[in-house]
Amino acid sequence: MKTIKGPALFLAQFAGDSAPFNSWESITKWAADLGYKGVQVPSWDSRLIDLKKAADSQAYCDEFAGKARDNGIEITELSTHLQGQLVAVHPAYDEAFDGFAAPEVRGNPKARQEWAVEQVKMALTASKNLGLDAMASFSGALAWPFVYPWPQRPAGLVETAFDELAKRWKPLLDHADSCGVDICYEIHPGEDLHDGITYEMFLERTGNHARACMLYDPSHYVLQCLDYLDNIDIYKDRIRMFHVKDAEFNPTGRQGVYGGFQGWVNRAGRFRSLGDGQVDFGAIFSKMAANDFAGWAVVEWECALKHPEDGAREGAEFVKAHIIRVTEKAFDDFADAGTDDAANRRMLGL
Repeated sequence: MKTIKGPALFLAQFAGDSAPFNSWESITKWAADLGYKGVQVPSWDSRLIDLKKAADSQAYCDEFAGKARDNGIEITELSTHLQGQLVAVHPAYDEAFDGFAAPEVRGNPKARQEWAVEQVKMALTASKNLGLDAMASFSGALAWPFVYPWPQRPAGLVETAFDELAKRWKPLLDHADSCGVDICYEIHPGEDLHDGITYEMFLERTGNHARACMLYDPSHYVLQCLDYLDNIDIYKDRIRMFHVKDAEFNPTGRQGVYGGFQGWVNRAGRFRSLGDGQVDFGAIFSKMAANDFAGWAVVEWECALKHPEDGAREGAEFVKAHIIRVTEKAFDDFADAGTDDAANRRMLGL
């Protein structure tokens, strides 16, 4: 068994234009002061990281990691959630997702996708330069508009979508392999990889690629009414990353999983700060320890009610309290009588 590393914090929801959230040095010091030992870095945020330099320059990466270490912080992973989203975009979402891309490729889906692919490649190379072995991402989505269809889906539509999705990601997975980095897809509504079955459909089409791994986030499973504990046992060999995020699902006679087009505060299912929702983190951390999860427990703050800085402060303590320092001996070793084959045979009547 292994002791999970942490606590760590995903910085995407905190980076901003005001101190201490507007520079790499200040945000890592802020995180360390809250008790975090690591941070997950949004690779698209130029206030924190120059992705091209990180891909091109080992010296830049050494300096970047060194500044964090000076503040007592390790880099856990890079994230390409926004760029990964743009690897596969259904035309219905072209305008909505355009803002994720560089200004020069907006309004041009082909150029935008090429830009996104190059971004993911750079992040994988940068991960290698930083000595990291995993990178977080989204799969993007071609089939999502048809997730609950009326009229029914025509035969072969989903298969064609997943064939294309795998075709787009396979070269990136191969590049990831050359870098020694796992791509950990966050299994997430809005993505074609939104549950175990869709992940398996994708995995099969990539030839069960060794680098096509999972980012486990139980909050997205609570909102789908999916068994998030069983999921850990099913995919323990593919789960390489862990977002610690809470959620609650309280259906009523008026709304359920789909939320009635309401804002986050008024949905039956909503994300909550750690400890304020319904996720059984005691059971999750136990399963992670028993299954030899060797990665980081990364707090991702998203809450419909609580202030982010309060959520971050409480999150560090919450994760510290849940990390299990695994035992090196059995609790009943004191009663061990040793090994005696002859005695064993006598006890069995042999």
